[in-house]
Amino acid sequence: MDDRRCHLIDALRGLALINMLAYHFLYDVMVVYGRDPRWYLHPAVHVWQQYICCSFILIAGFSFHWGQKHNLRRGLLLNLCGLVITAVTLIVMPTEAIWFGILNFMGCAVLLTIPLEKGLARVKPAFGLAACFVLFLLLRRVDDGVIGCGPFLLRLPEGLYRFRILAPLGFPDPAFRSSDYFPLLPWYLLFLCGWFLGQIFEARADWQNAAKIKIPGLSAIGRKTIWVYMLHQPVLMGLCMLIFGQP
Repeated sequence: MDDRRCHLIDALRGLALINMLAYHFLYDVMVVYGRDPRWYLHPAVHVWQQYICCSFILIAGFSFHWGQKHNLRRGLLLNLCGLVITAVTLIVMPTEAIWFGILNFMGCAVLLTIPLEKGLARVKPAFGLAACFVLFLLLRRVDDGVIGCGPFLLRLPEGLYRFRILAPLGFPDPAFRSSDYFPLLPWYLLFLCGWFLGQIFEARADWQNAAKIKIPGLSAIGRKTIWVYMLHQPVLMGLCMLIFGQP
């Protein structure tokens, strides 16, 4: 793929970003300010949250193909921003501290894919996409200690969940808490789904032409995701303080 931007993908990222802003504002009001502490447990809210995070991760994997020369820098920058978020939440809201949130996950996913890319490229994209999606579903609850789907669940050895250092891999210890947690398992498999979608996209001229379509506003917003993510919570919390006072 050349360096021309896929404006439609930017627009999809921008749409996810707007949804994220709305979700986090309501989370601050309902949970941090105690209007409805169980708000985020409502099924519709859970589906909304999953749409947002899955969109970002799929698009991140898809976009890996755009910036081959800059992926190392992008992976390091995402990890640095994630560590800044962790430090700030520890200082400002320790009860809502973020450990290995989505920025650290995406940074590690990018860095992990760099050495794996040649091997991944040998896999037929359609097969790779299907296999990664099935594995993602099977490992969806690995952080709860089980793998499988529906009633067909297999409990993993408890020894995997004794060491805090394994939390980024998907094996948190019982005392681990994070208000935004995206371990490599299962989420790296969804990132790879996006990567294989990008492979399929590169072979489809009609898809590439469709992706050139700009959606005013959304396409522009989608190009500023990292900086909006870094700044949005302080702004939203400031707005909440103006409306409701101190939490």
